[in-house]
Amino acid sequence: MTNENKIVWLTGASSGIGKSLAILLSSQNTKLILSSRNESALNDVRTLCQSPENIKILPLDLERYEDIEEKVNQAIAFFGRVDILINNGGISQRSLVKDTSIAVDKRLMDVNYLGTVALTKAILPHFIQRQSGHFVVTTSIVGKIGTPLRSSYAATKHALHGFFDSLRAEVFNDKIKVTLVCPGFVATNVSKNALTGNGDPQGKMDKATANGIHPDRFAKLMLKAIRAEKQEVYIAGAKEKLGVYAKRFYPKLVSKMIRKLSVT
Repeated sequence: MTNENKIVWLTGASSGIGKSLAILLSSQNTKLILSSRNESALNDVRTLCQSPENIKILPLDLERYEDIEEKVNQAIAFFGRVDILINNGGISQRSLVKDTSIAVDKRLMDVNYLGTVALTKAILPHFIQRQSGHFVVTTSIVGKIGTPLRSSYAATKHALHGFFDSLRAEVFNDKIKVTLVCPGFVATNVSKNALTGNGDPQGKMDKATANGIHPDRFAKLMLKAIRAEKQEVYIAGAKEKLGVYAKRFYPKLVSKMIRKLSVT
C-alpha cells in the first residue's frame, strides 16, 4: 500500500514527529488533515508542506473528548472520507510516583489514552461502513517497559497497546488495519513539555532525548511501517530494542537494569 491519493488525519501535527510526518506525507500526493491544540503552529507546518491546498487545519484538544464527534464529522467533510488516522498526539511525564499528584495521572490518561480512544471510536463507524481504514498509533518503548520517572506516561502507553490489540482482532473482517509504532528516544520537545509531579512542564530537554533519532528520519521509518501495514514496530536505538526483546525472556535481568537508571 502506498500513501498516494490517501486522505490522512494526523494528530499532534504541530511539532516533533507529527510535523515531520506532515511534511513528508505532503510530498507523496497525500491529502492531509492536521490537528493539535495550536492552530497557529499548524498553519506554520502547512506552509512548509507541498501542495498546501491539499491540507486542512482542524484544531483539536484530545483532553476535551466530549467534542470529538463534531471534529470527526468536520474531518470527513473536508475530503469526503478519511483513509488513515494517525493518533500521534500526547504528552509525557518526568516525576517519581511519590511526587506525582493524581491530577497529573488523570491528565495524562485523559490526553494520551481516553482522547485517543474517543477519537478512534468516533471514526470507527466510518471505517466499518467503507470496509477500509487504517489506525496508526504512536505509543512508546515504555509502552512495553516501564522506566523511572514515567509511571503515568508508561501506564497510558501500555493501555493503548491493550486497547488497539483488542480492536485489531475485532475489526479484522472489516478490512481495517492497526499499526502500533513504538518510538525510543526521538529528538523532539517531548521531554521539555513533559509534566512534572505538580503538573508544570519540565522545561528542559533530557540528554537521551536530545541525542535521539532525528524526527525527519523517524518519520521516514514510520511511514515505511505504515505502508507495510506492520502490526507493531519499534523505531529506536539498539539498546532500547534489545530491552523489549530481553524482557520477554529475561524479565528479572531487565528489571535489575531498569533499577540502575537515573531517577534524578
